[in-house]
Amino acid sequence: MENKIAVFSGKAIRRILRNKEWWFSIVDIIAVLTESFNARDYWYKMKTRMYSEEGLELSTFCRQFKLESPDGKLRGTDCARTEDIFRIIQSIPSPKAEPFKRWLAKVGYERVQEIEDPELATKRTRAIYKAKGYSEDWIEKRIRGIAIREELTDEWQKRGAQDQKDYEILTAEISKATFGITPGEYKKLKGVERENLRDHMNDLELIFTMLGERSTTEIHRVEDSKGMPKLKSDSKAGGDIAGNARKRLEQRLGKSVISKNNYLSIPKKSGIKKLK
Repeated sequence: MENKIAVFSGKAIRRILRNKEWWFSIVDIIAVLTESFNARDYWYKMKTRMYSEEGLELSTFCRQFKLESPDGKLRGTDCARTEDIFRIIQSIPSPKAEPFKRWLAKVGYERVQEIEDPELATKRTRAIYKAKGYSEDWIEKRIRGIAIREELTDEWQKRGAQDQKDYEILTAEISKATFGITPGEYKKLKGVERENLRDHMNDLELIFTMLGERSTTEIHRVEDSKGMPKLKSDSKAGGDIAGNARKRLEQRLGKSVISKNNYLSIPKKSGIKKLK
């Protein structure tokens, strides 16, 4: 369940996918449309004004999700779906509103297309990675990894994981068991801030990530796991399977699979450190 960034006129709009719908950060939209110095304060005053003038409670259109802030921390952020964003925009006096509405409608339409034909989403993802310079082989692994991740998070949702924090805890368990470090520590190793960690992984890092997550999914299903304590122990078990495989390969190669390099910057014969 990865957070995404959409872009309108060069400005980042944070969004998150829930139940096959995009939820957009309201303060990000306000910042784009109003160029307000303090979008959060504008949103607060706007809610107060609309309630006092029209008796309209804008908060009823919203849900809070934890989105990544500029400082890299996850913070609760008011978000709304496409149809509700249109209603909120109506309350913002801005000449930028109409172009933004058209852009938002296009984003929503593309999402509807992807739901009806999931292959379109895959094609768009492939095109984005190819434009960035990734190889076809790497893209194949990344796309497969996305599918495996989605299967896993679907299982977590059905089996008792309730919010983003739960997903982070379970993901960290797999990562620690697979690589010996948490995703946050992995990001620091690679010098990654807001970018997606997996977009910086080399082939072997992606393969072992997939192995840990796919093993965890299978354990959940076979053992019909329920509740966070069991999901957490399963995640460690799935990660251990990948971690043991990684260690055996490293012993054979005499090199570490874990790389501090961004995949795109890795020379053809480097990117894997010698074990000390």
